[in-house]
Amino acid sequence: MKRPRRLVSVSHSYVVTLNRRLANELARVGAGRWEVTAVAPRFFHGDLSPITLQREPDEESRVEEVRALFSRSAHAFVYGPELREKLARGVDLVHSWEEPYVFAGAEVALLTPRRVPLVFATAQNLFKRYPPPFGWLERFVVERSAGWVAYGETVKQNLLARPGYARRPARYIPMGVDVELFRPDRAAGAGFLRELGWEEEGPPVVGYLGRFVPEKGVELLRGVLERLTTPWRALFVGGGPLEASLRAWAERQGDKVRVITGVPHARVPVALNAVDVLCAPSQTTPRWKEQFGRMLAEGFACGVPVLTSDSGEIPHTAGDAGRVLPEADAVAWGTALAELLESPERRRELSARGRERAVTRFAWPVVAQAHLDFFESVLG
Repeated sequence: MKRPRRLVSVSHSYVVTLNRRLANELARVGAGRWEVTAVAPRFFHGDLSPITLQREPDEESRVEEVRALFSRSAHAFVYGPELREKLARGVDLVHSWEEPYVFAGAEVALLTPRRVPLVFATAQNLFKRYPPPFGWLERFVVERSAGWVAYGETVKQNLLARPGYARRPARYIPMGVDVELFRPDRAAGAGFLRELGWEEEGPPVVGYLGRFVPEKGVELLRGVLERLTTPWRALFVGGGPLEASLRAWAERQGDKVRVITGVPHARVPVALNAVDVLCAPSQTTPRWKEQFGRMLAEGFACGVPVLTSDSGEIPHTAGDAGRVLPEADAVAWGTALAELLESPERRRELSARGRERAVTRFAWPVVAQAHLDFFESVLG
């Protein structure tokens, strides 16, 4: 009987159990064909707070820990030298979920034995000129790799123009979403509305989920809502530097607006099911444009009609399941939002399209199988 292939997936994100869903789904979908090991930091400082490796007793993949040194910097941190041994024991393929231009990404490439194919993943959808040594690191990783995964069609097209990328096999694979956790459940949504002091009966609820920052279009959405003559309520879920001004604006709207922060990921599906239209008005800046738009995939999975801007990767994420609008056109946003708020039939149509897209495109088993298909093609 042919032995299963051994896959090692390395990522500093794996310090969090939720982020190991990819590795665990690879193990589940590939059972009998692949044995999957997730290599995770024992401890990582992170952007917001220090995190000690989280473990669950029933994970599908094997979790092995290594040290992460200098982890206050996502660009400069490196794994401990014990990583070399994790990448060398009968491994058939190494998957690196580290950008190729950072030290950790170059370290994984350096420590992977030459006989073992390396596939790295990237979400870089902006053309950037990296100063030394980061540009050198990127070139080294690309030349060392046997292929690369782009977490977006715009990512793939951007990187194909950079030196070396076009000479390696590449595959666009979207991020995954749990379509069992994120599913239509209006009863749960109605309960969430009551927690907010609202009744289910009332004007439709316009929802926003994400960071409260200018590039996410929070201010554009506020202006659009102010000018609407169609009755509405609005729910903003997230957090960020615009929170204070958003709360001040909400107070001026009377009982029409709720601003909620600190919602754990397990409660996000309930919040999404409380809204009638989800808005994602992301705004491109010289240094940023939307990459994937996770809240779109999660909204689709919950059967929530979506209005979104055309920033970055969003048109590829939304497809025909959401209404894609010019990102800075407040008039177009106002017209489209009013149409959806006034048409339950149109909302039901978009709800069905969104759920279908989530199940067929973004569900974790689909995303995991796409990865395994690519890995197998790389192995020949």
